[in-house]
Amino acid sequence: MRASTRLTTLTRVGFATRGLLYLVIAFLILGTGRAEDPSGALRYLGEGGGRLLLGVMATGLVGYGIWRLADAAFDLERHGSDRKGAGERLGAGVSGIVHLFLAWQAIRLIQGVASATGGGGAQDGAATALRLPGGFAVVLLGGGVLLGLGGVQLVKAVKGSFLRYLEPQVARAAWVQWSGRAGYAARGLVFLISGLFLLRAGWDQQSSEAGGMAEVLSWLTSPWDIVVALGLFGFGLFSLVEARFRTLHDVPVDGLVARVTSFR
Repeated sequence: MRASTRLTTLTRVGFATRGLLYLVIAFLILGTGRAEDPSGALRYLGEGGGRLLLGVMATGLVGYGIWRLADAAFDLERHGSDRKGAGERLGAGVSGIVHLFLAWQAIRLIQGVASATGGGGAQDGAATALRLPGGFAVVLLGGGVLLGLGGVQLVKAVKGSFLRYLEPQVARAAWVQWSGRAGYAARGLVFLISGLFLLRAGWDQQSSEAGGMAEVLSWLTSPWDIVVALGLFGFGLFSLVEARFRTLHDVPVDGLVARVTSFR
């Protein structure tokens, strides 16, 4: 099997892993009222000693992260060279970095290094930035980026543009369309609120005011926390559909390896 084909297979495992994490997030908020983000969902899965599962998930997250970064670098998904395409490639790059970080967290959980307690990653990141000269501007910029990403997610939910990546017969299924729309809408709302949290943290120079998905879900009151959780459940389902039926373009791994070896 070629390296590019193996990476594509791992990317599908990564889509399935992303889906499982969002299903766990939705299950926790709907079933127990416990608010978590993808990192917290990883910790939850690791609490039961599921090292084999964590190993599979870490492998999938690595493949998914590399594929996203390759999409940003080589425009695998044919985003185009206009401003919209550039924004989508930037989002792919950010997604790649985030999922590689999740893979690293999964590996640490397997090794028994990571703490089993909750995160606070957004607050930690904001605190680190605020200690730098002009760090408040970095935090404000991060908040602006999150607002932009949230807006993109909401536009996708309305237009249904995410369906173009699926095999046509699957994309026409109503439940697939609505699970994707609900999922992107929920993620868009979470990103927008998280961005506002980060803007407030930068403006007030108080890292404690920052917050990611877990903080957003904790902040939302009934029934909005339930509505968003149902949307995230939909996104989990849609990710599982993508794992099987998304059209993936191979990363040119073999060509890159050939180029590197030709210079020896």
